[in-house]
Amino acid sequence: MIIPPDSFEIRQAKMTVDNRSEFLSAIQSIAQKNSTYIICFNADNMAGHRHVKAALHYAQRSFFSGKSISNSFEMEALLFAAGSRQCNMAVSFGIHEQENAVFVCSCPVNGNVWEELSHHMHFVSEAWEEITPEKEGRLRSFFSITPEEIGMVGSERIVDLVLERIALLEVYR
Repeated sequence: MIIPPDSFEIRQAKMTVDNRSEFLSAIQSIAQKNSTYIICFNADNMAGHRHVKAALHYAQRSFFSGKSISNSFEMEALLFAAGSRQCNMAVSFGIHEQENAVFVCSCPVNGNVWEELSHHMHFVSEAWEEITPEKEGRLRSFFSITPEEIGMVGSERIVDLVLERIALLEVYR
């Protein structure tokens, strides 16, 4: 499947996952039926919509040029979200068992997919852009952002530092 650059739609959702493998299988089935890819990013580990968009952008460029790190587009997106080449690190940027708040993405855009996904998750319109001190700590840990870097640019620029780490993944492959 060829996807035009930056052809995706992002929504926010909450859901409870009892069995991660079964849930992912259901999502993959919906994706195949609708000729799209569906990626669920753990909102607790993402620095907002800009982070999601950057991960999708780099994953599309990498995967569809044949220069990907992984063998699936979904994992490629999670790797870029994590700014890492390690799948075990990328998994923490996807869904987990129990309660989940996720950025759900359809690549390419496919309006039909949302109705089917609504049987597995509840779409919300909450404001998820705020970087709480707890989230900042997680982001600093995940992306190895030092106190010196925060001191130089200020904590209000944490999203920019995360996006820089994602861009560096493409450079250092």
